[in-house]
Amino acid sequence: MNLILTVTVNPAIDKTVSADRLVFEDRSYILSSTEAAGGRGLNASRVLHAFGANTLAIAPSGGEAGEQLHAYLSSNLYPFELVPIARGIRTNLIITDKQGLTVKLNEPGPELSPEELARMEKAVCQHLDKASWLLLCGSLPPGVSSAFYCRLIRAAKKRGVKTLVDTDAEVLQDALLEGPTAITPNQHEASRLLNKGLITRQHIRSAATRLLSMGSEWVLLSLGGRGAIGARNGQIVEAVPPSVDAVCPIGAGDALNAAFVWAISRNDDFADAVRWGVAAGTASAILPGIQFASLDQTRAIYEKVELRDLR
Repeated sequence: MNLILTVTVNPAIDKTVSADRLVFEDRSYILSSTEAAGGRGLNASRVLHAFGANTLAIAPSGGEAGEQLHAYLSSNLYPFELVPIARGIRTNLIITDKQGLTVKLNEPGPELSPEELARMEKAVCQHLDKASWLLLCGSLPPGVSSAFYCRLIRAAKKRGVKTLVDTDAEVLQDALLEGPTAITPNQHEASRLLNKGLITRQHIRSAATRLLSMGSEWVLLSLGGRGAIGARNGQIVEAVPPSVDAVCPIGAGDALNAAFVWAISRNDDFADAVRWGVAAGTASAILPGIQFASLDQTRAIYEKVELRDLR
């Protein structure tokens, strides 16, 4: 399998606190507290590596939190390349309880100078000739415009590299103008992009079709615990997971992205890749804290995911 590159422009140290319950105006008790490297692309590379794929994660890093990031990534054992920056990367706080309720508080992240951003772009482009996929994941830090993602999509397309974009709002809207291979918004992100509430099943199906018309070749619309809708020219499928007790949904979308790309790189079956993506997201959501399911854990859920043709 060719190299699958992931780019995380706004990485973080994720501090996760597990509590007995999340309630207002009453006390809760902390059950555990952990720290880990955070960022959608870093998470995707972690899953890809666990599935046996050839992956490389690229991200900026600076400050004391950047030193922690390097240490955490080194312990995860998957390949990464950190681009030094002057300012410290952000720290995010995730609070989750035993009922699966989750609150995530994100810092905006550090500003990157034009020189630092140029080094990031160079770091990505020098690996494109060996890559089959480029995954552009997560938010952009303050001062970094959507043009950064747009330039990388154009550079990848010139080299015949497929692109997946997992971001939000104006950044996603601008990226669509470059015609990426795939976008993977969740229901809230799709609703914001389309400026429309997505409530019924027909709303969601129509949203997937409309997103497809905005420039991407494929759309993978994540519905959280209800699975996902996959759309491409002439094909709309729905993958419905089994009923499970989700413990922590944070990172499930990253697992979905990784498994989708991993699967379609193996057998070029779009519907089956959507099924694998939903299986990985579901299998990861039932694990405590921010953890990612192994291939065996994902395969066990995959067997129970129902695939429906919506054409």
